[in-house]
Amino acid sequence: RDNAWVNRTRKMASAMMSLNMAKGVAHNMSASRSLRGSASLRLTAPKRTIAARGRLQVVNLSSNDLKNGMSILVDGTPYRVIEFLHVKPGKGSAFVRSKLKNYLTGNSVEKTFRAGEKLEQADMEKSAMQYTYKDGDDYVLMDMQTYEETRLMEDESWAKYLKEGMEVDVLQFEGKVIDVQLPLTVTLAVADTDPGEKGNTAQGGSKPATLETGAVIQVPLFINIGDMIDVDTRDNKYLKRTG
Repeated sequence: RDNAWVNRTRKMASAMMSLNMAKGVAHNMSASRSLRGSASLRLTAPKRTIAARGRLQVVNLSSNDLKNGMSILVDGTPYRVIEFLHVKPGKGSAFVRSKLKNYLTGNSVEKTFRAGEKLEQADMEKSAMQYTYKDGDDYVLMDMQTYEETRLMEDESWAKYLKEGMEVDVLQFEGKVIDVQLPLTVTLAVADTDPGEKGNTAQGGSKPATLETGAVIQVPLFINIGDMIDVDTRDNKYLKRTG
């Protein structure tokens, strides 16, 4: 009888051990699946978004797309294209010769790009401001929404067409106003020029004229002091007489 009791006890102990082992295996398998799931989540990288550098939105383009006034990034620094020339020599590869102005320092540099070379266009953040007055060498502009004033050192490329009360777009880099973007066309009065010649038309030659803002451009011979004219600010060209 004692032997039978011992055998039953051993069988029960063996059964309990098997059950515990089975539970342990199941638990380990579950834990392993959980860990694999967690690892999968950790290894799944989030979609990358390209942060705007200096509050710039980056657009891909090539040297073939260069235009005067365009803003591009060179080694992470914003530049404005002042002038460019596509060159195709008789021998060798074509290239683009350009003159660029550093928005941050104001210095101009000459740079040559291979034809079709990839570039980054800097689409700067713009905000509408109004030119209010000049204080020494500073031009004072007012934000049209917050009425806060911003001072900007004179840059002849835009200052020569800036008239008090004129609304312009200003470009910002890292929260700092660095450049003024003029309207494509401005209407200004002729402050000084030689007397107009009767009988001459827009096709009959040209002469220099000083505008009310100080800019000097070529105008047709029939233009007189006091005339209102439209000027293309991109290439400094007379467009038409408006009054």
